[in-house]
Amino acid sequence: MADLFSPLTVRGITFRNRIAVSPMCEYWSEDGFANDWHLVHLGSRAVGGAALVITEAAAVEARGRISPADLGIWKDDHIEMLARITRFVREQGAVPGMQIAHAGRKASTRVPWEGGAQIADSQGGWQPVAPSAVPFRPEEQPPRALAAIEISAVVDAFASAACRALAAGFEVLEVHAAHGYLIHEFLSPLSNRRTDQYGGSLGNRMRFALSVAAAVRGVWPESLPLFMRISASDWVEGGWQIDDSVELARHLRPLGVDLIDCSSGGAVPHAKIQLGPGYQVPFAARIRHDAGILTGAVGMITEPQQADSIIRQGDADMVLLARELLRDPYWPLHAAKALGAAAAPPQQYGRAFA
Repeated sequence: MADLFSPLTVRGITFRNRIAVSPMCEYWSEDGFANDWHLVHLGSRAVGGAALVITEAAAVEARGRISPADLGIWKDDHIEMLARITRFVREQGAVPGMQIAHAGRKASTRVPWEGGAQIADSQGGWQPVAPSAVPFRPEEQPPRALAAIEISAVVDAFASAACRALAAGFEVLEVHAAHGYLIHEFLSPLSNRRTDQYGGSLGNRMRFALSVAAAVRGVWPESLPLFMRISASDWVEGGWQIDDSVELARHLRPLGVDLIDCSSGGAVPHAKIQLGPGYQVPFAARIRHDAGILTGAVGMITEPQQADSIIRQGDADMVLLARELLRDPYWPLHAAKALGAAAAPPQQYGRAFA
């Protein structure tokens, strides 16, 4: 049996294989609401055989959106459509997951196909917040540094978002602490210039991430898995490094985080990332080995044999696919055939996979 298609049990959830749909921003919401696009986008990948289908980053506050078109989970009104999506995903044998996030200083931007530039207040934008008043790009207006009391309110917003995700029927929750968004901004010395209890030392810079993890785990059922996506390296000298990520993972595990989803980069625009097939897999392997925690590997994983090898060699416990699943929503079914594993297409599509 191909290791990629072996089941994985985390707490009270058993995944039918090791393939997950990585969170991918769609930029197709109004006021944070999911719609038919999200139902078809996420539902088709559940039909395609993935074990775990994770939504794009859902903002825990309106000001925490990357763009005005981001998905949201900051109010109860968002729950109804999300519940329709989770029901469909479960009906296909997949597990519905949600990533909850706050964009921090990278908020209030145009959608990528409109250039992604910062939106001024006069054009419908809003004031981004961050650990420090340091802009992502020099030409941008700086964010407003959060006061300590405001940081506690953001932690509460993550916990409230987790409660809404549970009400919507999600069975896996992932906290987004990567790619230069708010939690990562606190972690990285490139963006965190604070001198209080949230800045300076590694322990202080980890405080916000650990507080969010503890608050979310406090409201998220013990029977359901909790993931955290991190940028394992900033790819910049003097920035967040893999050794820091190992230490963070060691602190997250006793708080009830079950899996570290290992991405990288995003803290600053000038990072020189060494791209290549499976380029982030070594991060997942290192954290899995040194921190004793489950990991997910992501980034330029495209071939069935490549994905199977990652699991077989113990480099990670899951693989998360993004662009490859945009190109082929049925990649898991095709991978099963290529690896000689039993494919389990829906009955309606069975004649195509015989």
